[in-house]
Amino acid sequence: MKKIATALAALLLGASVFATDFELDGSHSSVGFSVKHLMVSNVKGKFKKFDGNFSYDEKSKKISALEGIVETASVDTDIQKRDDHLRSADFFDSAKFPKMNFVMTKYTPLKAGKAKVAGNLTIKGITKPVIFDAEVSSPVKDPWGGTRIGMTLTSQINRKDFGLNWNKALEAGGFVVGDEIKISVELEGIAK
Repeated sequence: MKKIATALAALLLGASVFATDFELDGSHSSVGFSVKHLMVSNVKGKFKKFDGNFSYDEKSKKISALEGIVETASVDTDIQKRDDHLRSADFFDSAKFPKMNFVMTKYTPLKAGKAKVAGNLTIKGITKPVIFDAEVSSPVKDPWGGTRIGMTLTSQINRKDFGLNWNKALEAGGFVVGDEIKISVELEGIAK
């Protein structure tokens, strides 16, 4: 029994040896979204200020941890008046809730570098589970001797689940802002 316990401890300790921590390369990463406007077109936006980190286990070829933080006041849709409205209490309420964040709870690998990334997304103090479709590159050496990994994450949420409720009805039916938000995240990490 003692041998089994010792072997199990060695296995668990050995697994953590293979995990490498990565910090976000902000100049090669992005956090974006799109939403229907007037039921006819998609408005796209992004957040200019964000940070995050993740760990990659070389032995299992899996992301073992992932966390990201976005500054809500950094929202940018290329229209100042719209961005100011998004920062207001009608939407993000950036003065009261300056950050939103995501923490991974489960990583499920699929085939050919694809995976499902489940976690908790918090916006306006409301936390809900979200699942992202992910595509993860293999680690590569950059020209400066560092190691990098890229990751693409996509998902869709209902904004009202997070208290982003503002809207106006249209005379012909429908609303100014759609409820479904498409999220698109591009991450490039550099090994610490």
